[in-house]
Amino acid sequence: MLLLVLIAAGAAAAWWLQAPLPQRAGAAVGGAPLELEIEPGTTPRGVARAAVQAGLDVRPDLLYWWFRLSGKDRDIRAGNYEIPRGTSPQALLQKLVRGEEALRAVTLVEGWNWRQVRQALARAEQLRPDSAALSDAELMAALERPGVPPEGRFFPDTYTYAKGSSDLNVLRRALHAMDRRLEAAWAQRAPDTPLKSAEQALILASIVEKETGRAEDRAQVAGVFANRLRIGMLLQTDPTVIYGLGERFDGNLRRRDLTTDTPFNTYTRTGLPPTPIAMPGKASLLAAVQPADTRALYFVARGDGSSHFSTTLDEHNRAVNRYQRGQK
Repeated sequence: MLLLVLIAAGAAAAWWLQAPLPQRAGAAVGGAPLELEIEPGTTPRGVARAAVQAGLDVRPDLLYWWFRLSGKDRDIRAGNYEIPRGTSPQALLQKLVRGEEALRAVTLVEGWNWRQVRQALARAEQLRPDSAALSDAELMAALERPGVPPEGRFFPDTYTYAKGSSDLNVLRRALHAMDRRLEAAWAQRAPDTPLKSAEQALILASIVEKETGRAEDRAQVAGVFANRLRIGMLLQTDPTVIYGLGERFDGNLRRRDLTTDTPFNTYTRTGLPPTPIAMPGKASLLAAVQPADTRALYFVARGDGSSHFSTTLDEHNRAVNRYQRGQK
């Protein structure tokens, strides 16, 4: 008789561990997952209570003893979790032990400037805006890069994060990702590059990123700028002028903008601007350090995303008349 009772109890326990945990009515609207937050230092008993408070319709002592009997009660990790409808006690424990937190994502896009990065972080779902109250200088100091401007320092990519994470953690990952990408690119630089440092490579890459409509033109665009740098010729690139105008730029670049001197006006100042003007991607970083072997000194947009490259000013002027002014 005792054996039968034990067998029945074991079968009931096995069924319970695999059965969906019920949720209280109204705990999750429209079948949405429950949100369970476990603070660091929470005891296994506290985890069981938190799960019930989150909306699971189960006795907390049952969950607690399952945690204990599993031998994994001390392996439960703090974090923010989503518990889908139909989750069993066994699946719940596996999720908590593995630390499978509810993740969100924010995408930093190639060619974005720092202002756009700030805006994307502010809009990101359930990302704690710790950077919002910080000046650029304070933010970079918090990331252990005091005195370094933030423009172009973060690698454009999609970054996942746990709900409630700090945006500073996302920025730190993006900063280190750019460090790695830039270091790898600089190690592959052409022997005859006119660039003197990885910093200059980052700046040039940001210009290439903004000047390129088609991926196949990147190395050629970089080649034009490399040729100009070698002979001390003005870069004369509109994106740097636009960047220097900041929020004053209304979408229309005027002749007076090209002649008004700013640190970023490459029509009035030789060499590279003082900082990057955007976030370059991997391809632009590589193009900056491995430009095409070309004699071209000029290029103009054709209007279809591609560019026409010229070696002489006369050829360039003809291309401008054809592609920009519609003249034959």
